[in-house]
Amino acid sequence: MPYDFISLDKLEKTGIIRLQRPAALNALNHQMIKELEQAFMEWEADENVRVVIITGEKNFAAGADINDMLDFDPEQARAFSFHQCFAQIEAFPKPVLAAISGFALGGGLELALACDWRIADKTARLGLPEINLGIFPGAGGTLRLPRLIGAARAKEMIFSGRPINAQKALEYGLINELADDALAEAIQTAEMLASKPPIALKLAKQCINQAFDIDGMKANHFELIAWASCFATRDQKEGMKAFIEKRKPEFTGT
Repeated sequence: MPYDFISLDKLEKTGIIRLQRPAALNALNHQMIKELEQAFMEWEADENVRVVIITGEKNFAAGADINDMLDFDPEQARAFSFHQCFAQIEAFPKPVLAAISGFALGGGLELALACDWRIADKTARLGLPEINLGIFPGAGGTLRLPRLIGAARAKEMIFSGRPINAQKALEYGLINELADDALAEAIQTAEMLASKPPIALKLAKQCINQAFDIDGMKANHFELIAWASCFATRDQKEGMKAFIEKRKPEFTGT
């Protein structure tokens, strides 16, 4: 599939996706979302990619393209929604990092919320301004943001539509790190994560995601089964043997 609005690059075991609609501040349109879905399908099957970073040219993503949505009826709005793509990213079996510079607004912030780890630089402005358009965040923002920063602060951001700067985002817990160079820091973090056992990372991510969607008893049971299944992997044997032998483990994903 040719990519018109994103570009793909590989650095060692890290895949980097760059959003590329700079004239529109990387506003998300239907084609860009389809390209993201395809890229994640390709890299899920690529064993040489262990971590994915999403970033943007100059800006992360300044929301969805309003020109596409102005005259929608409810059925068209449902068809246009980014829900499927962002759910695919959230469930992706490898760690996904967002490297945020400039605007991460509306659907752009919702894209970052679907990632596992968010790193921003001092230029970042993060917000959900949809209320000023007569709508509200409709691609997971009302679900994922409260989980990260609590209901009170999420309501403040969603009800007011006001963006926050990177320092406040760090204080809120909306981003994990504030860096001078978001992409460079994300690459370093990705290299660290790529050295971890892929199967254990996948199972840990599934357990964390499941914990929000099922009751405590079922979540505990799921965790126990997933944890015990790690003992069927070579990586578990390698990790524990390396610890005993006081050396660095070499994880193969098997």
